[in-house]
Amino acid sequence: MALRIYNTLTRQDEEFKTLEEGKVRMYVCGPTVYANAHIGHAMAAIVFDMVRRYLIYKGYEVRYATNFTDVDDKIIRRANETGQDPIAMANHYSEEYLRHLRDLNVMPADIYPKVSEEMGEIIHVIEGLGEEGYAYPIDGDVYFRVTKDADYGKLSQRKLDEALSGTRKEEDLRKEHPGDFALWKSAKPGEPAWDSPWGKGRPGWHIECSAMCLHHLGEQIDIHGGGNDLIFPHHENEIAQSESLTGKPFATYWMHNGMLQLAGEKMSKSLGNLITIDDFLKGHSSDAFRMLIFSGHYRKPVVFNQETVESAERALTRLRGGLRPAKGNKSTGEEVDALREATEKARASFIEAMDADFNTSSAQATLFELVRAINTAREANVAGPFYEAAQRTLHELGGVLGLTLEEPASDTGRDIAAKPFIDLLVEVRGDMRIAKQWAAADKIRNKLKEVGVVMDDTPEGTTWRFEEQT
Repeated sequence: MALRIYNTLTRQDEEFKTLEEGKVRMYVCGPTVYANAHIGHAMAAIVFDMVRRYLIYKGYEVRYATNFTDVDDKIIRRANETGQDPIAMANHYSEEYLRHLRDLNVMPADIYPKVSEEMGEIIHVIEGLGEEGYAYPIDGDVYFRVTKDADYGKLSQRKLDEALSGTRKEEDLRKEHPGDFALWKSAKPGEPAWDSPWGKGRPGWHIECSAMCLHHLGEQIDIHGGGNDLIFPHHENEIAQSESLTGKPFATYWMHNGMLQLAGEKMSKSLGNLITIDDFLKGHSSDAFRMLIFSGHYRKPVVFNQETVESAERALTRLRGGLRPAKGNKSTGEEVDALREATEKARASFIEAMDADFNTSSAQATLFELVRAINTAREANVAGPFYEAAQRTLHELGGVLGLTLEEPASDTGRDIAAKPFIDLLVEVRGDMRIAKQWAAADKIRNKLKEVGVVMDDTPEGTTWRFEEQT
């Protein structure tokens, strides 16, 4: 089965075919950096990290770019409110975001272009659009002429007279058409500005991504990604700019992730319902967040609340349970054959799920099936190369989803400070068993079981673990 991707442009699943054999050029819109990043930003980063990882797993060479918008109205407004230099402030939050990505186990992009470092390219693209009749200047501003683009609106499937509903500012009566959007904005007092053929100013929001993508990935790319809130106007305008300039299709596949929802609403700075990435990672691992996101489909909204996070934590504990060491020494027999077959089936089922437009919920289900097979084999005293191969496969497939499956420094809802006391109780129980004080030993075992601690008695001694919850 070949990989199929849902293309927002055509509203259907399509077989994935690259512009260049074995190579993928992929651009994903990054954050506007003026405050601490929240877990809504993290969702987009993790979704496209998963896409990239799977493409690499399939054998593609992926060149991946994601940008920083470090010149923007919001940045300027925030800098003026706090008395900071806007570029310095944006640079600070850009570095913080890169730290967040590392903490979330997101693979580094091949290139992180910044608007402030791409002015020459941006101006060059605007000049090219002017030469082709798609751009016109007014008093130091430059606008894109939407009426000249015959298929404007094809991504969002909006008609031209509906264009105003997604614009950021009130109508400028100087424009030829209300839907025309800014490519260049003339300088205002107290704002950062750059020299241009139209006077000092700065770029509009949309032109930056077209220019950066053209500069670093070329006139055509395979995948363009971002949140579904960017479909209009941002991605629509990117298509208009890029294709009007080059006369070629800009991106073959347009992919959009759903939004993270808190109390039924999209998480955003404007709504003030934010949970920062740092806040989340204080109590949870990046693996837990990935389990939450990938329990559904990337194109659908994800509900974030205590219940869904706890469910993700429980699911993660189940996966980690498949990495416990063997306790027997059986390396042949029916149980070993069953584990080998389950391992082969898990890999095939995982690929089948991911080939179906990155169906991560089904892919996760195959991991749980593999863990169940590993645990069954373990209880049957299976050990040796096939047991180890099954665990390597669990790590391998989990890694495609960006899961480390590492035990956290502290367990959610279970203070790490309790672990020494559990160790002591396990040791005391062992002494009681040696002394044949069976009732007291069983009492310790049962009481620990009530609080989610399971003991495993083996010939090598007793181990304990937090219970795998279902």
